[in-house]
Amino acid sequence: MGPAAVPITLKINGKAQNVTLEPRVTLLDALRNHLDMTGAKRVCDRGTCGACTVIMNGRVVYSCTVLAIDAQGKDIQTIEGIAPAGKLHPVSTAFVNNDAQQCGYCTPGFVMAVKGYLDRHPNPSSEAEVEKGLGGNLCRCGTYVGVRKAVLEAAREMKGGRNA
Repeated sequence: MGPAAVPITLKINGKAQNVTLEPRVTLLDALRNHLDMTGAKRVCDRGTCGACTVIMNGRVVYSCTVLAIDAQGKDIQTIEGIAPAGKLHPVSTAFVNNDAQQCGYCTPGFVMAVKGYLDRHPNPSSEAEVEKGLGGNLCRCGTYVGVRKAVLEAAREMKGGRNA
């Protein structure tokens, strides 16, 4: 296809979004520049920092490395869609409770990475396990201790406050 813009449909946060894009446009650019969903951030633009993390078909992905045209037919979840209106997702609440954000720039990507991690590993046993599971996300402010504690708190909260 291409090189001219083509119509595509992306399923984002459970809703079909129609947009006309050149085939070279990344999912990150489609979200931010064409759909006004600015939670995912452009930082490295090379798939190494995690600030643009979204969940696609249940897997954590860097949206800067996925072409929007290739994301058609996939279920895409962004930070904008993980909580009902007026409420925070338990991961976001745990980030606030544990001071797991400083400048906040990496926070949406971290929250999505944590959500994806907990969806697959609902019972993390230690901060070391969490650290290994979130190795693909970077925070230049150094809030890693707070992030790891937030993950353990969110895991408990998502299980109704139980430890197992």
